[in-house]
Amino acid sequence: MSAIDKVVLAYSGGLDTSVILKWLQDTYRCEVVTFTADIGQGEELEPARAKARKLGVKEIFIDDLREEFVRDFVYPMFRANAIYEGEYLLGTSIARPLIAKRQIEIARATGAGAVAHGATGKGNDQVRFELAYYALQPDIRVIAPWREWDLSSREKLLAYAEKHGIPIEMLHKEGGSPYSMDANLLHISYEGRALENPAEPPEEDMWRWTVSPEKAPDTAQHLDLEYSAGDIVAVNGQKMTPAKVLTRLNEFGCKHGIGRLDLVENRYVGMKSRGCYETPGGTIMLKAHRAIESITLDREVAHLKDELMPRYASLIYTGYWWSPERRMLQHMIDISQSSVNGWVRVKLYKGNVTVIGRDSRTDSLFDPSIATFEDDAGAYNQKDAEGFIRLNALRMRIAAKLRQK
Repeated sequence: MSAIDKVVLAYSGGLDTSVILKWLQDTYRCEVVTFTADIGQGEELEPARAKARKLGVKEIFIDDLREEFVRDFVYPMFRANAIYEGEYLLGTSIARPLIAKRQIEIARATGAGAVAHGATGKGNDQVRFELAYYALQPDIRVIAPWREWDLSSREKLLAYAEKHGIPIEMLHKEGGSPYSMDANLLHISYEGRALENPAEPPEEDMWRWTVSPEKAPDTAQHLDLEYSAGDIVAVNGQKMTPAKVLTRLNEFGCKHGIGRLDLVENRYVGMKSRGCYETPGGTIMLKAHRAIESITLDREVAHLKDELMPRYASLIYTGYWWSPERRMLQHMIDISQSSVNGWVRVKLYKGNVTVIGRDSRTDSLFDPSIATFEDDAGAYNQKDAEGFIRLNALRMRIAAKLRQK
């Protein structure tokens, strides 16, 4: 094991990363720099600073990345209408490339030769972090404690913490949450323990953000969302920054029980995993974005985007945000969004998001004079359809005649 002078640890201040911090100090005899990202997880982050100081850390970074997270990662992803395996809105996946990017920046600024993360050897996050590290700094050394140590259970982690004087919150002493959770401004996820039987429904008290649809208000709520180049720039007429837009939509979505998901997904490492998710604001965003595209995108552009979307979503899920192919797809997607301007009106009611209006003064391709079922005053010659149909049926007619011989 070669010597390391300094390592930057992605640090939450929780049990796992606090044990990792001490383990790095003891195992590698190195200085540890901690980095804690505020991406809207809704937790008080200053206790992480205090705990890091108690463990002897001199360089502590706690960065507010909420605006960058939504502006440069969530918004570009939603321009693509990206969902993984038909349902998952990629809330955890999209946060990892930002955390890794900032970790590498801190490593360069502090002269650290290595970075470390707390992802386990069974999950996707180890891949997402490390692919990002290497894409941004090819010679960086990566330390993944879960693939090196023998602390393979919660009991061993607690014993290690007690032995080395690492502060343990009462929550952990009493067993903590029955779920492994990850939260940011886009979503909160739940995995493990009670969810490891995919036949069993999740317990109602598991959900942290959204009210159950059954208990949501009996009165629907309408939202007007204004779009510019594919991004929401105003909610109900009020201009907002990207992070504030998502925060506001989360508030509305949580109130109306929107965005719950129970999913068995295919992890990149090969196993199936059952997870539950709450993505209230993102669920509203996806529905509304498809609505504004429906009147502003050319048919073939829209269909091509839909064909490319699963590949794009898979790249994010599997950690290839910084890859050349994702950048290429993003460039194509962003070009398509130049005409995605206008407004969408949605109705929120008991877990559902329903589009009830959309328009664009500058870029709508919906022509009422042609689409009307009333007298179109000659705007559309219905006789043209006969030749169109016969030409498109030609190959099938030829094949049908051959079969009749």
